[in-house]
Amino acid sequence: MVLTGNEPSPLAGLRVVDLSTTFMGPYCAAILAQWGADVIKAEAPEGDVLRYVGDAKVPGMGPIFLNANRGKRSIAIDLKDGAARDVFARLVESADVLVHNLRPRAAARLGLTPERMLALNGRLVYCAFRGFGSGGPYENRPAYDDVIQGASGMAAVQGVNGERPAYWRSAAADKTMGIFGAAAVLAAVHGRTVTGRGRAIEVPMFESMASFMLLEQQGGWIFDPPSGPTGYPRTESPYRKPFRTRDGYLAVMVYTDEQWRSFFAAIGEPALADDPRYRTIGTRTVHIDDLYSLMDDHLTRRTTAEWQEVFERADIASSKVNAIQDLFDDEHLVATGFFESVDHPSAGRLRMARSPVDMGDRATAATRHPPCLGEHTVEVARELGYDDAAIADLVGRGALVAMKPAQRVAEPAQAADRAEEGHAPVQ
Repeated sequence: MVLTGNEPSPLAGLRVVDLSTTFMGPYCAAILAQWGADVIKAEAPEGDVLRYVGDAKVPGMGPIFLNANRGKRSIAIDLKDGAARDVFARLVESADVLVHNLRPRAAARLGLTPERMLALNGRLVYCAFRGFGSGGPYENRPAYDDVIQGASGMAAVQGVNGERPAYWRSAAADKTMGIFGAAAVLAAVHGRTVTGRGRAIEVPMFESMASFMLLEQQGGWIFDPPSGPTGYPRTESPYRKPFRTRDGYLAVMVYTDEQWRSFFAAIGEPALADDPRYRTIGTRTVHIDDLYSLMDDHLTRRTTAEWQEVFERADIASSKVNAIQDLFDDEHLVATGFFESVDHPSAGRLRMARSPVDMGDRATAATRHPPCLGEHTVEVARELGYDDAAIADLVGRGALVAMKPAQRVAEPAQAADRAEEGHAPVQ
């Protein structure tokens, strides 16, 4: 069926309360917002600490925060205040999903246990991001992206041939967890359509990233007892890297039998296709160092553009190596409308990536700008049934904070001071 463009977004009508901070929980909720959910970001009075990271034009609107919180509404609420907890209880009662990354002890101190939240709303999907899964000796340990990259084997795999372990130069574990979380939430929402009941789900970083790494790295340890070493030879090769050409670098992946025959012909050595070492994918995997070394040598002999023509004719996947800034002028991303401009009331004009997932009608782009701290406090409180006098009283006592879009927000040190008080990342 071809969509007309008038259909509602896939998650229209789904209300998500995002109590998370930093990367993984906000990224999870941002994905849901891009697919049409009404995401209400519940922040401490000082806000998510990511508001203060990076080169911001105005305080509290850092670039990572802008990307991780597009499409949401912000209510600033002090969960240490009893009246504020009553407001939050009403918010939970109105919600379909609650996402947080509080450590279990912090969640318990604030009365945000799954038992209490599900007692308030039996249809709630309660999604808790954890550093380590419950039931094990690590369950109360703090964890951040770097720690999980180390614990899960990710850092070790970057150090090939006994080299020093290295982190990916990206918050790869955090962002992968956001995707895990979005998938888990949607699975639980579907389960609710069958049973009519909500559920508590736990998304642990360590276990999730361990499973992520084991997919292709478990090797002979898939068998009990092991039949051979762990690892995947192709990714362990020191020659697996962008190849230098005469005028730059090229990322290329020669994979199938036909592609290798085409490559061997292109470098003037067609007989290599019949070499027993390279005839099948199994033997090529064993001898991948030799093949990658061969490519490393030959690709320096032509320009990037010349090689791309060769590889395009042979149906071999390749791309010039882009710097991050190159993405904004990439002809494919420009043609597909990947970037769009957003006018923000305090941060000015923003260039942001739309949802990469096309649901058929391009109706999944988040339409709300990333929120200023407390920008929607009054709006959301009214939706929960509070009149203006009650809202003014809550704001006056500090239980809620309502800020105009251009109003200055708290400085980073103030946010850090409150971190362990219940608004810290679990990790």
